[in-house]
Amino acid sequence: MPPYMEENLNMPMRQVLNIIQNRIMSKSTYFGVRAAKCPLDSWIYQEIIFETKPDIIIEIGNLYGGGTLALAHACDILGKGRVIGLDIDHSKIAPAVREHPRITLMHGDACGIFALVKKKISQNDTVLVIEDSSHTYENTLMVLQTYSQLIKPGQYIIVEDSICHHGLDVGTAPGPYEAIEEFVAENRDFIIDRAKEEFLITWNPKGYLKRIR
Repeated sequence: MPPYMEENLNMPMRQVLNIIQNRIMSKSTYFGVRAAKCPLDSWIYQEIIFETKPDIIIEIGNLYGGGTLALAHACDILGKGRVIGLDIDHSKIAPAVREHPRITLMHGDACGIFALVKKKISQNDTVLVIEDSSHTYENTLMVLQTYSQLIKPGQYIIVEDSICHHGLDVGTAPGPYEAIEEFVAENRDFIIDRAKEEFLITWNPKGYLKRIR
């Protein structure tokens, strides 16, 4: 029997996060496609997409593709935009994702194929990047340093799962959270937009990075 909210109003936040994590990792779907995403963050993503109207959305780490499909559907509603999905393994991607006309899947390490990705983006394109790959400190920092050059002022690069060891005892330590802090400390063109965390619960603490210049 799952716990019910009104019967557990004094439950510790850490326990709440674990319950949500278990649901995300075991059952969550988007239009029938597995989607390992916190739904509160997914809501913030569509707000950012409507606000910034990117020409290109790069999602690094796609797994089953539910999150990728959600991004493409947001582009459908806007009537503009393309999604580039990068992963070292697309074997689990659902057919609905492969067949969507706005989605291009590219195989390989994100930093290793950066030159190929860049060729698919014109100089005037605005870009949103969502980093959801290995969640190690070293890889996250490398992705930030590499892909941040595609971000124009007013646009975002989002780092997922900085909740690792900052809410959930999962992943490596240090991890994405520490990589974000390192990146922002060395790159004054970006700020951490904590207004995007106003639902309180987020899988991306400090992970909404906005270019300001």
